[in-house]
Amino acid sequence: MRFLDHIQDSLARHVAAGLLRRPRTVTGPQGPVITVDGRTAICLCSNNYLGLADHPAIAAAAQVALGHLGYGAAASRHISGTMDLHRVAEARLARFVQQPRALLFSTGYAANTGAVQAITGPDAQIFSDELNHASLIDGCRLSRAQVHVYRHRDPGHLEQLLVRQRRAGVPALILTESVFSMDGDLAPLVVLRQLADRFGCGLVVDEAHALGVLGPSGRGLAARDGIIPDLLIGTLGKAFGTAGAFVAGPDDTVRLIENRARSYIFSTAPSPSLAAAALAAADLVEHADDRRATVLRHSERLRRELRALDYRVLDGETPVLPVIIGAPDATMILSARLLDLGVFAHGIRPPTVPAGTSRLRITPMATHSDEHVDAALAAFRAAREQAR
Repeated sequence: MRFLDHIQDSLARHVAAGLLRRPRTVTGPQGPVITVDGRTAICLCSNNYLGLADHPAIAAAAQVALGHLGYGAAASRHISGTMDLHRVAEARLARFVQQPRALLFSTGYAANTGAVQAITGPDAQIFSDELNHASLIDGCRLSRAQVHVYRHRDPGHLEQLLVRQRRAGVPALILTESVFSMDGDLAPLVVLRQLADRFGCGLVVDEAHALGVLGPSGRGLAARDGIIPDLLIGTLGKAFGTAGAFVAGPDDTVRLIENRARSYIFSTAPSPSLAAAALAAADLVEHADDRRATVLRHSERLRRELRALDYRVLDGETPVLPVIIGAPDATMILSARLLDLGVFAHGIRPPTVPAGTSRLRITPMATHSDEHVDAALAAFRAAREQAR
């Protein structure tokens, strides 16, 4: 059999399972209402929680940096790519999350895989939540550490694993998201911090979906819960409305990541315009209490009223509202029907979520109006009636 035959067989199996992805094309800026595949629709599937992706202050900051410094950083940061604006942005982000030091990465995926791989190794142990993001899972794999997976948000099961598996004198960490990206629920960070201290583990918290939305001044769930992780990972492409990511923690920890993270060492540095955008976004996010209140209010209303329409919406208190459908095909049919009705809510299928839990992942923005929410709910009502 030719290699191309293997490719075609694999693709055919993907299609037969209802898992083939065909990304929609968005024309224009990412806002509360977008043009998708030529149709105007209310966007309910974006991580742009605070609606900052098209904010003029962020665009202006990036344009100024572009005019003065150009676009490319030319090389990896250990060769010729570290620019003074990277350092300024890192210092600002460290202040924002109240950590001694931060380090910029080009993407959230690179930050997670690189950080986990850098601070562990074959002689280490990792205790990881079963629903952690794929990038954290891949970081575990790259580390070649001994990985123990505990049941989702189950500190009792984690404690059992620590009692049975924790080896004295071996470096270990507990790894979790703070807000889980597909279910929108919260990690029990206070208990995880207690277990980490009791068993001599580091605690690594990915705050990607909490930063900007939860906690005082949007500093995340760890700040809201009053705990300090040994390493905090944050992305800038969600509530910050820009791109890239950062890790933040003690100077020695960040220095080790700077010297060992393969996704950092062997990648061209982020554009200086990205660093400038991050600086502007941090100022906006820090003073965005009104936007935080609005997006959380929209989230609570959508969760309540979608349930009243007989949709299965998981519990939560974040802007991530999973509407569980079950089968991949049924999920995509509902997504297409909603787009016809003027709402863009893309379907999420395996392997992103477990088999049998395909869903629409509904995420309102602070820049949605009450009228947008009214129209979205009317579309969900009409889609439900069409399915009967």
